Amino acid sequence: MAGLKEVRNRIKSIISTQQITKAMKMVAASKLRRAQDKILQMRPFAEKLYDILNESVQSLEGSYESEYALAREEKKILIIPITSDRGLCGGFNSNIFRNVRDLIEENYSGSVKNNSLFIMPLGKKAYDFYRRRKFNVIDAHWDIFNRLNFPKVQAAANYVLEGFKKGEFDKVLIVYNEFKNVATQILRVEQFLPIADRESKNGNKKNRDFIFEPDKEAIVKELIPKSLTIQFFKNILESNASEHGARMTAMDQATENASDLLNELRIAYNRTRQATITREINEIVGGANALE
Repeated sequence: MAGLKEVRNRIKSIISTQQITKAMKMVAASKLRRAQDKILQMRPFAEKLYDILNESVQSLEGSYESEYALAREEKKILIIPITSDRGLCGGFNSNIFRNVRDLIEENYSGSVKNNSLFIMPLGKKAYDFYRRRKFNVIDAHWDIFNRLNFPKVQAAANYVLEGFKKGEFDKVLIVYNEFKNVATQILRVEQFLPIADRESKNGNKKNRDFIFEPDKEAIVKELIPKSLTIQFFKNILESNASEHGARMTAMDQATENASDLLNELRIAYNRTRQATITREINEIVGGANALE
């Protein structure tokens, strides 16, 4: 009977766990819908803003060079890994950590030795991970996902922009998960600063005849930091939507695994119970035969 009791306790425990994973899946699905709406609304705006900026800069024909586009000797490197605040989201965070590790080993091992590689984690998981490993952690904005909003993201982006202008960083990289759908997140490593030359995202290379007021250079000078802040915000929204999608998928798989395990345990329980009843019947029959 001890075996039956143990199996019953395991069945109750798995049923309880399955109820939790179902609830977490529903919560993640609810948050995902809101996060997905935000990123789908942000993408066209961010891409159009970038296209306007790209065409405006090209039209200046080298007469103006932004301070954010100046390439310097890469002595001081800033890496911004974007993770979640909580776990239970599959390989969402571990993929970021693994990619950052490979990135450092392949390109910036010298910066680590010279103590000139900095990590600005966005998300509690990244903050805890890199602080335990004694990296140069900038801990000013790691809690950005606590009531995420644009002013908090703008403050973080301004910190990075000002640091680059002052020469505190020579290169800034962002590592994040781009949202594709509920089951798929694409890991991206993007150079945030200095501004890299990229083609127009809509594939249209034809310059439009814009009318600039007050003048082209002043508008571009004002537009660049705003565009960079919007791109920064977009990357964070991508990661936020990816997190909820990854958690929803992970909890769905956990629920299915719990169902499979429950089926196996119920079969084992019935077999054990049947064997116990058969043994008891045999004992009764054997006792009756002995009395005869």
